[in-house]
Amino acid sequence: MKAIWLDDQPRLRSDLPMPAPAAGEALVKVRLAGVCSTDLALLDGYYPFTGVLGHEFVGEITGAPTAPERVGERVVGSINISCGHCRECLACRPNHCLNREVLGIKHHDGAFAEYLCLPLDNLHRVPDGVPDPAAVFAEPLAAALEIPELVPIKPSDRVLLVGAGRLGQLIARVLALTGAELDVVARHAHQRQRLQGIGARCIEEQEVADGHYDLVVEASGAPGGFALARQALRPRGTLCLKSTYRGEVPVALSTLVVDEIRIIGSRCGPFPAALRLLEQQRVDPTPLVDCVEPLANGVVALRRAAEQSVLKALIDCS
Repeated sequence: MKAIWLDDQPRLRSDLPMPAPAAGEALVKVRLAGVCSTDLALLDGYYPFTGVLGHEFVGEITGAPTAPERVGERVVGSINISCGHCRECLACRPNHCLNREVLGIKHHDGAFAEYLCLPLDNLHRVPDGVPDPAAVFAEPLAAALEIPELVPIKPSDRVLLVGAGRLGQLIARVLALTGAELDVVARHAHQRQRLQGIGARCIEEQEVADGHYDLVVEASGAPGGFALARQALRPRGTLCLKSTYRGEVPVALSTLVVDEIRIIGSRCGPFPAALRLLEQQRVDPTPLVDCVEPLANGVVALRRAAEQSVLKALIDCS
C-alpha cells in the first residue's frame, strides 16, 4: 500500500505491506487524514519515530475478524493503544498505559496511508450527518474537550487562551460554549479572522492584564506563551497546559507556591462528546481547512502545513 513514511525525512512509499488486523482489531481504509502540529514536531526530531505518520483520520472498517458486524462502519479513532493489564489500565486510565503505543507517534504506524489497524475499542462510529471534512477533526476536538472535563468552568469565569493555531482554534470554540468571558491571544490576522463570530475576544499580548484571569489555557507551546499565561493568572487560578514542549521551560516555582497556582496537564479527550458536537453543528471546524492534497502529494501537504498562513492541511487517502 501507499503511505507517508518517516525515517530521516518524510517520503511516499508504495511498497508497504497491508496491515493485518489481529483478534480485537479492525482494518480501516483511510478516507481523510489531518496534519497536526505534533506531526510537524516529529519531522523536527521531537520524538524518535520511524514509520507511517499521522493520527487524525476518518475512514471505513473493511475487516474485523472478531466483529464482522462492524464492517462498513465509518469511524474515527482514539490514538492510544493500551495493553489492558498494567496498573494504569487496571485503574481505568488506558490513555496512560505504561506500555502504550500511539498511532503515528510511538511504535504504531499511523494514518497517512491507504489502510491502518486499530483495536475495535478505539474506533468510534461517525454519525451519518457528519461529513468527512468535519469528522477528521474528531481527535483534536476531543483533545480540546478534555479541558472542561478536567476544569469546571463557570459562565462568570474570566478565561484566557494563549495561542490560536490548529488546536487553539478548536479550544476557543469549546471554551466559548461554556459562556465564560473568553479572551484569545491570536498573533496573526488569519487566526483572528477564523475566530470571528464564535463568542471570543481577540487581543494582543500587550493587552493581557496581569493577575486577571481565573483560568488560562496555554496552547502556544512556546516558552514565551507559558510566561504570558503565568503572568495573566490571578492567585489561586488554574493554568491548563495544552501543548507539549520541546526541551525545558524556565519556571519561577516560588511564585506558583506563593500564589497557590494549580497547574493541569491535558492531552487526549472524549470522542463521543466531540462527535456529538459535530453532529449538532455546535462546532464547525471546516473553515479551518486551507488545503487538501492527495496521498501521493502527502509530503507537499506536510510542507504546506508548516506555512505560517496555513491552519489545517488534509491528506485525501481514499
